[in-house]
Parts: sequence; structure tokens; C-alpha cells
Amino acid sequence: MSKNQNPNIKKAPIVAFFSALFLNNRFFYALFGIVVLFILSFVFPSLLLLSKFIFFTFIIIVIIDVFILFRLKNGIKASRILPEKFSNGDVNEISVEIRNNYTLKVYCSLIDELPIQFQQRDFNIQKEINSNENELINYNVKPKERGEYKFGKLHVFVSSKIGLAMRRFSFETPDMVKTYPSFLQLKKYDLISLNQSNLEFGIKKLRRIGSSFEFEQIKDYVQGDNIKDVNWKATAKRNQLMVNQYQDEKSQQIYSIIDKGRVMKMPFEGLSLLDYAINASLIISSVIVRKHDKAGVFSFSRKPENFVVAERRNAQMNLIQESLYNINTDYNESDFGTLYGLVKRKITTRSLLLLYTNFASLNSVHRQMNYLRAINKIHLLVVVFFKNTELEELKMQKANTTQDIFDKTIAEKFSYDKKLIVAELNKFGIQTILTEPKNLTIDTVNRYLEIKAKGLL
Repeated sequence: MSKNQNPNIKKAPIVAFFSALFLNNRFFYALFGIVVLFILSFVFPSLLLLSKFIFFTFIIIVIIDVFILFRLKNGIKASRILPEKFSNGDVNEISVEIRNNYTLKVYCSLIDELPIQFQQRDFNIQKEINSNENELINYNVKPKERGEYKFGKLHVFVSSKIGLAMRRFSFETPDMVKTYPSFLQLKKYDLISLNQSNLEFGIKKLRRIGSSFEFEQIKDYVQGDNIKDVNWKATAKRNQLMVNQYQDEKSQQIYSIIDKGRVMKMPFEGLSLLDYAINASLIISSVIVRKHDKAGVFSFSRKPENFVVAERRNAQMNLIQESLYNINTDYNESDFGTLYGLVKRKITTRSLLLLYTNFASLNSVHRQMNYLRAINKIHLLVVVFFKNTELEELKMQKANTTQDIFDKTIAEKFSYDKKLIVAELNKFGIQTILTEPKNLTIDTVNRYLEIKAKGLL
């Protein structure tokens, strides 16, 4: 057994050498020119000596080039710098740090084995690195689904100024990054107070016209206080005017309810409707907490899952983010009866419920209408569903053929059905948001602010 192993041990460095050695296009171009020169020497014998001289010179140059590349064992060092987590649907930056230990400038070609979710097989970044210097290479990725993203090896192909050969340096970097709902967008919605910058994102500034207040304290009357707020019992005890002081009622419960049935699997610009609903739920929850209300979330299909009780604690956003991370569609038809049972059993205080779903037809709404009406009697229900943007674009196109007329008619029929769904829900006092997926977050935030401003909850 040992006799068979010894030859393998001796051959291992040779195998490693040839597995790391690659020839550039420049090598083959030069070799092709030498072959042509040898062919011409049959016609012009005087070229034979020149051809041999060029050929042997070429071999020597190749050997020198290979020696330069392989004379250092660790000529190149590389490491990948990843963020702690990816933000789904957003541009995320990845960095690769390369250290050139050679005493001369090298030309590097970086190939990173990206996770299979990106479906990118032509990744290649070219870079020149001076001797004994570090170079930081940045590139961007845009995940389209939540989950674990596993990176493979990091390959750096190095060539010298001669450029006839390349040496491959491979680094085992089995990194894994989890992709969460779009937390990067939270920075765009810092809504502690509404200011002019919010208008750039489409957020409306609304005047509060309601009178939803809660008691704060009893204080001495000062000129300008509302006489209606006088507390006569406290006045009698203190023998001076005392008034009740109120503040805006803030600690209200708002739940984001995500339908994860098959209707939410429809794609739009690389993300599913479910992902848009999850991203919007994360952002609206952040807005709710910042506005001093209580945010909660849960999902449902055949049964409710991922339930996070509405609270205003410091760790609430982390709980919501972890809850939304693992939500995936189960391709079943959603059971709104189970949803009604959960809402009646677990949400005992009147709350604002933002229900993200996608009704395709008026019949589908009629099947669930009794449950939706029952929920709306207890709570303030807002049904959020989506326009089919491809059909909306088809409606605007000019019909040139009979088939185009049929397609456009069908598109207008589906678009009209969506409007009928809005009218049907509004008829029973159920608020609706019919929006394009890309505008979902803005429209949901605006509706929440509108409800708060009007004191409807």
C-alpha cells in the first residue's frame, strides 16, 4: 500500500503546478505566428533559421514568465468581505481584498463563485495591482429571494507584463449570508416627524382632523386652557381651577397580515408579490413603532403562522424581521375562516389590520366577503391588493390585429374587475388599497398616516 502511495506524493506538486497554470490568448497568437513563419520557410528557405531562433526565444520567454508567476508560493492573498446580512430586492455591496506579494505589478482577473440564486456565470473583474500593495475590489449583488446565500471559492488569475501565462490562486471561502426582508429601505422612511424630505418619496403630509385623545394628567388651569376640560372634583378639593390634560392617543395596535397562499407567488420585476408584501410590512412596522404605536405581524394560508404580538418595545423590530425572514408561499388556497378565528381569539383590542392579499376576480371576493365583513365589525380592516401592471401596459398598447383586440379586451376586463372589487369592499365599509407592487410601501404608509390623521381607529 505504501509503495503505491509514494509515487502519488511525488506527483502531487506536479499536478498542483499544471492545475494552476493557464495560457493566455497572447501565447496562442504568438505560437500561431511562429507556425506561419515555419510554413513560409518551405517557400523561402532563408526564413528557417529565423523561425527556429524566434521559436526558441519564445520558449525561453514562456519559461521566464512561468518562473515569475510560480517563484512565490503565496504571491497573491485574497479574502471576501461580506455584510452581516443581505437586504432582499436591494443592491448590496461585497468587497474582495487582494494582496500582491510579488515585487512587480501584476494583472489580476477575479472570479467569485456566487450563490446559485444569482444565476450569474460570467462574473469576471479585471484589475492591475502594484507590487506589495493591497487592492479593494467592490461589486454589487441584488438578491431576489429570501433565504441562505452560500458562496464558493474565490479565484484570482494572475499574469505578468509578459502576459503569455496565468497562474490561478484559489481560496476556500465557504461563506454564507442570510437574506432578510428589505431593511435597507427603512433608512428612507425615518418618519419620526414629517418634513419636506418625505415628500420626495411620495409621502403625504396630512393635517390631523380627529379628536382621539387619552388622559395624561391633571394640572392647574392657565389662561387659554379649554373650559370643557375643567375637572370639577379636583377643583373642589384644591379650591382652585384644575383641568384635565390630554395627549394624542398613540399606543394603538396595527397588525400586518400577509396572505402566503398561491395568489401571492405572482412575480413582478424579479420579486414575488409575497416579497413585496413582506418588505412593505417591515417598513410600515418601523413607521408604526416610530409613531409610538404598537406593531405586530403574522401570516396565514391554511393556518396562521409567524405571529408577533403588537408591541412597542425596543426589540420589536428584530422580532418582526426574524418572523418575516422565513415566510414562504405554500401554494394553497388561503382559508379566511381560519384568519377570522385567529383575529377574534388573539386580537382583543380594536386594531388596524393591514391585510396583504391578491384578489383576482369578484367571485373570489364574494367567497370571502362574510369573513372580511365580520373582521371589519371588530377592527378597522384595510385590504391591500395589487394591480396587474402587465395588463395595464397591454391596455395602453395600440391594437393592430384581431388577436391584439382580443388581448386588449381581456386586459380591460381584468382591470375593470379590480375596480369592481374595490367598489364591493367599500360598499361594506372595508377600506382598500389597489396599488402597483413598486408603489406598495408608499401607498401603505400614506394610508396609515391618513387613518391616524383622521382619527378613524
